[in-house]
Amino acid sequence: MPNLKISLPLLVLVVLHNAAPTHSATATSFIESSCRVTRYPALCVHSLSAYATSIRQSSRQLTQTALSVSLNKSRLAAAFVSNLAKGGAVRGLEYQALKDCIENMGDTVDRLRQSVKELRDLRRTAGGDLLWHLSNVQTWVSAALTDETTCLDGFASRRLDGQVKAVIRRKITLVAQVTSNALALVNHFADKKH
Repeated sequence: MPNLKISLPLLVLVVLHNAAPTHSATATSFIESSCRVTRYPALCVHSLSAYATSIRQSSRQLTQTALSVSLNKSRLAAAFVSNLAKGGAVRGLEYQALKDCIENMGDTVDRLRQSVKELRDLRRTAGGDLLWHLSNVQTWVSAALTDETTCLDGFASRRLDGQVKAVIRRKITLVAQVTSNALALVNHFADKKH
C-alpha cells in the first residue's frame, strides 16, 4: 500500500508534466503558422514564442503581444538613441541625424502606445466600431514604421560612415522589422474581422 501512495503522486506529476508541453507546443505551432504572413517570419516566431502560453491560439492576443513587443523594443531603442546623443561624443551630421531620430522614435513610441491601448479596448466594441478601431491601429502602426524608416534614412548618407551609424542602423532596423511583423499581424487580424 505505501508503494501506491508514492506512485500516485508520482503518476500525477508525470501526467501534469507531460500535459504542459502539449499546450505549449500547440501555442508555439499557432505562432509559427501565424507568423507566415509576416515579412520576417523567423524573427516573428523568435520574438513571440516566449509568450506562447499567454497567446494560446488567440489571434487577438497574438496581435496584442506583437504590438507590445514592438512597443518595448521601440522604447529601448529610443532610450538608446537619446542616451547616445546626450553623451557628447557625437557631433556634426551624426548629431543632427541622432536628433531627428530621437524625434522619430518618440513618435514611434507614441503611435505604438496608442495602438496597444486601442487594440486592448477592442474587447468592448463590436460591428462597425470594431473595424474603425482596427483601422486606427493599422494607421498608427504603419506611421510608426514610417517613423522608424525615416530615422534610418537620416543615416543613409555616405558622409556618415562611423560606428554610430552602424549601431543605430542595426538597432533601428531590428525595431522596424519587429514593427513590420506587428503590422502584418494587425492586418491579418483585421482581414479576419471583415
